[in-house]
Amino acid sequence: MLQGKKILLGISGSIAAYKSISLVRLLIKQGASVKVILSPAARDFVSTLTLSTLSKQEVLSDLFDEASWANHVMLGRSSDLFIIAPLSCNTLAKMAHGLCDNLLLATYLSATCPVWVAPAMDEDMWQHPTTKTNLNLLRSFGNQVIPVNSGELASGLSGEGRMAEPEEILALVFEHFTKSADFTGKKALVTAGPTYEPIDPVRFIGNHSSGKMGVAIALELANRGAFVDLIAGPGVQLPRHPGISIQSVSTAKQMFDACNSRFQEVDLAIMSAAVADYTPETVAEEKIKKTAGGMDLKLTKTKDILKELGQMKSSRQVLVGFALETNNERANALQKLESKNADLIVLNSLQDQGAGFGLDTNKITVFDRSGQEEKFPVKSKSEVAADIIDLIHKKFYE
Repeated sequence: MLQGKKILLGISGSIAAYKSISLVRLLIKQGASVKVILSPAARDFVSTLTLSTLSKQEVLSDLFDEASWANHVMLGRSSDLFIIAPLSCNTLAKMAHGLCDNLLLATYLSATCPVWVAPAMDEDMWQHPTTKTNLNLLRSFGNQVIPVNSGELASGLSGEGRMAEPEEILALVFEHFTKSADFTGKKALVTAGPTYEPIDPVRFIGNHSSGKMGVAIALELANRGAFVDLIAGPGVQLPRHPGISIQSVSTAKQMFDACNSRFQEVDLAIMSAAVADYTPETVAEEKIKKTAGGMDLKLTKTKDILKELGQMKSSRQVLVGFALETNNERANALQKLESKNADLIVLNSLQDQGAGFGLDTNKITVFDRSGQEEKFPVKSKSEVAADIIDLIHKKFYE
């Protein structure tokens, strides 16, 4: 099933490294070509002889030795998938903060292929706030975190932190490559983040959107073969992916212009940005000084991007909108679906725990034109993105 796939396997220093030997065997058995990189600490846990024998390729560990130099740039560019398993707490922290003191980290920082990590650590380390923060940083970079298992740990304790089993990782690899081509040839337009509407050179009207949901959607589409135009508002953590073209904008008008110029060429548009509904009628050229009295600010409506695209939409195009609501959620989402001529509306409510601006999770309900609705529980935004794209594929492209 994995014939011709090039998989790069990174192994960091953890007792769970013994599982990676089985993972190499399973991947090779399925026809994959496997190249292994060890962190310096990993050499204390697994044998390079064993891994090179199983993979039938040289195992790399040093950026250079007396005879050669390991081209870390090409390692991460020529692979179809980069899996770091196990991911130790130390390597996680280095990846999250851009440290680059060994070949594994240098390859990670220059990789353009999808990167997955399979953490392995004791439960107290797994539950530590720093670990959670570092994992969220990796997710925000577009990396996929493979869930840990619960059970007996190296410390003798029992709890969360066990690395996923090789068979579980193999199943995820199968799923990835099975659906990784289902949007090949499709052109997609995705918006992400807020818009900032200037009042003067210093102040603006904005909102708390981080753009994480839109970025996750863009990455999911690109990982599945689509070419994606991502229109990103200010403050968005921009992804790196060869299938994603990025245009950064600030205002609602700039976002509308960018969408309007591209929409006719795309097969699919997903409007997940939190675009300002109003913008100041005039913008002061100089900073407005504070006075004893109040300040009146006259606002004018911005263009409704989703509605404008809905009016332009052809029968071959799929248009998806988002609705963030605080009350009458279902009724408001259905009204938006109808009035904007969208094909799907993704509803999230500020009343739901785990949903809303700035979070790494979301909880959604998706409505279509026939009145059907699909509800999903709280998940990471990368998982939510996969659910949305799976649903779009099922409804419009199967």
